[in-house]
Amino acid sequence: MQSYAAVDLGASSGRVMVGRVGPDSLELTEAHRFPNRPVRTPEGLRWDILSLYAGVLDGLRAAGHVDSVGIDSWAVDYGLLDADGALLGNPVHYRDTRTQGVAEKVWATVPAAELYAATGLQYAPFNTLYQLVAAGSSAQLAHAKRLLLIPDLLTYWLTGEAGTELTNASTTQLIDPRTGDWSYDVAARLGIDLELFAPLRRPGDPAGLLRPDVLEETGLTGPVPVTTVGSHDTASAVAAVPAVNERFAYICTGTWSLVGLELTAPVLTEASRAANFTNELGLDGTVRYLRNIMGLWLLQECLREWGNPDLGELLAAAAEVPALRSVVDAGDAEFLAPGRMPSRIADACRASGQPVPGSRAEITRCILDSLALAHRRAVRQAQELADHPVDVVHIVGGGARNALLCRLTADACGLPVVAGPPEAAALGNVLVQARANGQTGDRTEMRQLLARTQQLTRYEPQGTTAAWQTAEARLPGR
Repeated sequence: MQSYAAVDLGASSGRVMVGRVGPDSLELTEAHRFPNRPVRTPEGLRWDILSLYAGVLDGLRAAGHVDSVGIDSWAVDYGLLDADGALLGNPVHYRDTRTQGVAEKVWATVPAAELYAATGLQYAPFNTLYQLVAAGSSAQLAHAKRLLLIPDLLTYWLTGEAGTELTNASTTQLIDPRTGDWSYDVAARLGIDLELFAPLRRPGDPAGLLRPDVLEETGLTGPVPVTTVGSHDTASAVAAVPAVNERFAYICTGTWSLVGLELTAPVLTEASRAANFTNELGLDGTVRYLRNIMGLWLLQECLREWGNPDLGELLAAAAEVPALRSVVDAGDAEFLAPGRMPSRIADACRASGQPVPGSRAEITRCILDSLALAHRRAVRQAQELADHPVDVVHIVGGGARNALLCRLTADACGLPVVAGPPEAAALGNVLVQARANGQTGDRTEMRQLLARTQQLTRYEPQGTTAAWQTAEARLPGR
């Protein structure tokens, strides 16, 4: 048995998990969990990156002896370093408002259709490209000598070595998904200096050794290597989908729902752009062809406003609410910012002429019905646009624990849903480290190990999809 520390950072919390891998075993335990609380400053919304780094160090101390460390996190955000390698301020949060109106400025130079044909990325106002254009005249960017995406920044602090991991770099809208290299033409036309980025790394590449001061801080005995993993948490999660063949769709659930397919080549058609699908890079040169949907953020924000009531009781009550009474577009940018989520959901239902959910159970059912409906649309359209039929939908991540959401998704898609593992990102992180250490083979072997060792739940679709089709037609613009 070998042990691997998987640092897995989400938008609301971080954790250090320890994975133990043997010839036919895969065990995962939590060593340390810590909050991720963004801070609103006079300049805007910022990540508390020093608190996150302290949480990583505490987690490595709690983990004890490990044979390697890997880091994954959310995408698009970054830290800027000066010529001495010092951080120039806390990284900006992707929900900050600085990118409002920036896309139109970008499209005036590189039209949206050209941008998609070059980078394959769906429009999202927080993509790194738009963030860099928004920051173009800032003093920080003018003084910056290095840009590191969040997991690369933490890796740099642990090892002193800088790199840019490819699966996360592919979310910047500055990578050509056909070549796996930078889109030099797009960057040049927008005045983005690609020299800011450290050399590209791929999952499995070595990322350095823990520095002596890190070993002293954590009590670990060196040398301890840091291994490059799929540092975008979705790339790690997709690597941990326990599929038995290629005919599957996946839904990586958490704050976001990432719904799509694993392909061997990007889909760069105009129809794909119009449907707002993205082509991000995955393990072993694969393409994560997916749509980004608001996800359980809607419910998380409601729970926060309600004072965090018991989720199990709330879901039980929501299961008793009539199905599809009211639905909203879970991908609507109206829901992107924090605050007043129950009221905003009610307003959206009122504006579309649907019954307005009043109770907490009704609002929760509206959210879960809406997410299942969004899952249905994305799975259907992905198959059509990529000409890639599927027989099963895999739900991984935190939403795999939400039985009501899984059941509704099976009913909405008219396909079996296999739920689990809920800790997919951490497991994918661990498995890439184990593979780099010679303990497992290709993605097929990794997924076979997952299927043998992880608890999975299968949901068969009930009834027909006619009611879902009718509900979909009620949404604006459908």
